[in-house]
Amino acid sequence: MRTYAVKPKEIERKWFVVDATNHTVGRLAASVAQVLRGKHKPTFAYNADVGDHVIVVNAAKVRLTGNKKDELIYRHTGYPGGIRSVSRGRLLETKPDRLIRRAVWGMLPKHRLGRRIFKKLKVYAGPDHPHVAQNPEPLPNIRAPEKGKKTVSAAVERAGATKERNTEN
Repeated sequence: MRTYAVKPKEIERKWFVVDATNHTVGRLAASVAQVLRGKHKPTFAYNADVGDHVIVVNAAKVRLTGNKKDELIYRHTGYPGGIRSVSRGRLLETKPDRLIRRAVWGMLPKHRLGRRIFKKLKVYAGPDHPHVAQNPEPLPNIRAPEKGKKTVSAAVERAGATKERNTEN
């Protein structure tokens, strides 16, 4: 049996829309990157762009967990001494679309194919987007944010309570 190689004419592209409200940045970016690359399709190939288009709306309502709001993101202008930094929290306040785009770019390959794949990502801070004519479908495999999820501090408190109970006996 021969290895199947997908041909450009056989690639079928869809448009998906994702509401980023209450999603964490990394989990959202991982799901979006998989769809952009086409890893959810049986015709996936590392050397071909078989992925779909993804529209992310409400990027301003995304969540950062832990102390990530204070972490710095660095970039270089290309000029001597041109290192610049901005915190993730500040970037979320001023340009939330850049925060999502940067997270997704970090999960894509860094070559010509990766740059072509990245162009299929559209991110908007608000709920509106100009791609209504493409009839985007909601992304099916993205996990809904969990409401009332227990935090790490709650788990630590439970562990402390269990330890106290064991020492009393």
